[in-house]
Amino acid sequence: MSTLLSIQDLKVGFRLGRGQRAEAVGRGDAGVSFDIAENTTVALVGESGSGKSVTAMSVLNLLPDNAERSGTILWKGRDLLQCGLAELQALRGKEIACVFQDPMSSLNPVFNVGQQLCEPLSRHLGLGRAAALRRAEELLGEVGIPEPKRRLASYPHEMSGGQQQRVMIAMALACEPRLLIADEPTTALDVTIQRQILELLARLKSERRMSVLFISHDLGLVGEIADRVVVMRGGLVREQGEVARIFEAPEDDYTKALLACRPSLEGNPARLLVINEHMAAAAAAAEGGASAPPPQARAKDPEAPVVLEVRDLAKSFWLRQGLFGRREFKAVQGVNFKLRRGHTLGVVGESGSGKTTMGLALLRLHEKNRGPEAGEVIFDGHNLLKLADRERQAMRRRIQIVFQNPYASLNPRFTIGQTLVEPMVIHGIGRSLAEREHRARGLLEKVGLDGRAFGKYPHEFSGGQRQRVAIARCLTLNPEVLVLDEAVSALDVSVQAQVLNLLRDLQDEFGLSYVFISHDLAVVRFISDEVLVMKDGVVVEQASAARILAAPREEYTKRLLAAIPRGYRKAA
Repeated sequence: MSTLLSIQDLKVGFRLGRGQRAEAVGRGDAGVSFDIAENTTVALVGESGSGKSVTAMSVLNLLPDNAERSGTILWKGRDLLQCGLAELQALRGKEIACVFQDPMSSLNPVFNVGQQLCEPLSRHLGLGRAAALRRAEELLGEVGIPEPKRRLASYPHEMSGGQQQRVMIAMALACEPRLLIADEPTTALDVTIQRQILELLARLKSERRMSVLFISHDLGLVGEIADRVVVMRGGLVREQGEVARIFEAPEDDYTKALLACRPSLEGNPARLLVINEHMAAAAAAAEGGASAPPPQARAKDPEAPVVLEVRDLAKSFWLRQGLFGRREFKAVQGVNFKLRRGHTLGVVGESGSGKTTMGLALLRLHEKNRGPEAGEVIFDGHNLLKLADRERQAMRRRIQIVFQNPYASLNPRFTIGQTLVEPMVIHGIGRSLAEREHRARGLLEKVGLDGRAFGKYPHEFSGGQRQRVAIARCLTLNPEVLVLDEAVSALDVSVQAQVLNLLRDLQDEFGLSYVFISHDLAVVRFISDEVLVMKDGVVVEQASAARILAAPREEYTKRLLAAIPRGYRKAA
């Protein structure tokens, strides 16, 4: 196969002012080099900050103005680093297209889907409005969106995350590019939608004979789609080769660590090995030291006191119907469970299954006028759904929530110290500012951040560090129950392992109880004692985590398990 794209000795740095420069790709004399052949999928894999996205975005110079690139990027023999803006704009979308991680921030909220699909068709192919709309309808059908003609008039906010990502793929494929750059296109999607997107990309690649540069932090995921794998860390290539060789005989300790740090469906260790721990263990083993088997999770007390009991919980929303009418949409119905002290209840299901709605209903975080709620949420002898506002405020201190997106849940104008001190002031915890600041600094250390974080702002931290701050903020109020809504789904596998270990440690130390909402059954297997499986707002299966994974009874649960990426598997 002939080479379509060749990256040789690429280095990328960013000017920071006052003569400073941050190296993102390449170090010293070493640059990044790899090739993409025709009709081939190459995966760039590594942790956040490894340089994989910067490398991919360098191809079409989709980088900030302060970026400086050197080396060679050959596209059909032409060096793209020497191309002007007009030449690159002619390539973008036509010969090389991109699909990004967050479709909601990539799609324009004020244009409908048809308008956004027609734009590249008109710009690059010169199609008129009628022809462009016909082709747009065909593209939506090609990527598996039902009722494509009707969906042309839909706006992005009217579609699910999986449908938005399909629209992004349709836009990228509109002009039949030779190379598709897919930057973490499935990270925030549930496992069944993720599986559908992977199968869609594989089918379209085969039908159109195009190449794909697939960027991910999850080796288990890329093992199912890639032909070749390039492993990056710290802006450098640590290892590259055919997918079978990378999975069956990885040579670099970092590659081995990436493969090892993701939670497994088999067994339940007390802690997950993070990248540095795994590499340190490998180094010790190379010097002749014996590696101890990972300790298994200790058994929980089955008779621990019940801290939260939910009886027949239901939540509905009013939807507009006609000009003045409305109808009731039942988002959650008949949920029942008991949560014991020091235990974790995992809640799994696809997007739209009602798991987040259920989690928010526990804390009454839905607006009253949006729809009725029913049932009982019993905490410390009180039904939280019936409490007056003042009583509920006092109870809310004891039940806290950690949201999925650490970038949106922290106030960008507050320092980390202000973020942690504010809830203590509101709830009257601590006798003075000095006492509250001392407590806040201690909690930062507890979640693995040093005292220097106290005066910094959220934008100065990575996603994993921000999630640690969000957890520390909850702990300032001495809660008894934490609702964790997809709290690790947006994190790379190593940072995810660190946060999961932290949650285990905090649970052991403080006796915390968790309601852990996730679409990832492997993560739920590690952290949970009992699991609820939700579908269309209803609990379809409920049992211990071990039983659910070993012997699922419902077809829906089996489908969720079958959709989990399991890495490269040798063809029979």
